[in-house]
Amino acid sequence: MRRADRLFEIVQHLRGRRLTTARQLAQWLEVSERTIYRDVADLLASGVPIDGEAGVGYRIRPGFDLPPLMFSFNEIDALVIGARFVESWGGPGLAQGARSALAKIAAALPGDKRAALESARLFAPGAFIDPLPGERLEAARRAMSERRVAQLCYRDADGRDSTRRVRPLGLFFWGEAWSLAAWCELRQDFRNFRLDRIGQIELLDERFADETGRRLQDYLRKVQAE
Repeated sequence: MRRADRLFEIVQHLRGRRLTTARQLAQWLEVSERTIYRDVADLLASGVPIDGEAGVGYRIRPGFDLPPLMFSFNEIDALVIGARFVESWGGPGLAQGARSALAKIAAALPGDKRAALESARLFAPGAFIDPLPGERLEAARRAMSERRVAQLCYRDADGRDSTRRVRPLGLFFWGEAWSLAAWCELRQDFRNFRLDRIGQIELLDERFADETGRRLQDYLRKVQAE
């Protein structure tokens, strides 16, 4: 990696996190910590508003921005396939967001990179994808954003139907299907619900609090422990 590219990557990492250590940057960029210290010193000298110190961590003061977007060709391909995947598998709202994001990125790219984005030969056809899980995904996203309890009409793998009141916590894609991780009030425990087995999802007026023991962080810790 050229030094100029490395300096750009350091700024990008610092912009995206509250605090980043030299050791983390060294691991991500595959250089020594001593190199990171020199690079940070040079960035400071050039006017980049970096706060922090060696051994503690660094961050960039809010409000700092960079000139027009610069992506490598690999990064452009990653953005294109990611956006096209979301457009096919993510539901109507995310599909529109993916198209809009690509258009904004294209407008900020120099000519050669814009041409690469527009001509990328990476596709995620959605012609044979059932639209129902995408619609359920949209409802689940809204429930998570608004912290609303949801009522599901659900059919399990054995064909048994049940009605569940849940606190939607997170959405996971497993290669073939989406699942909703939630706190189930019926079972008083965490449960996963495949979106393609949800017959109906109704968002109730009831809101749920960020309650210890029933949060996404608690769910993830339980999964890791198992």
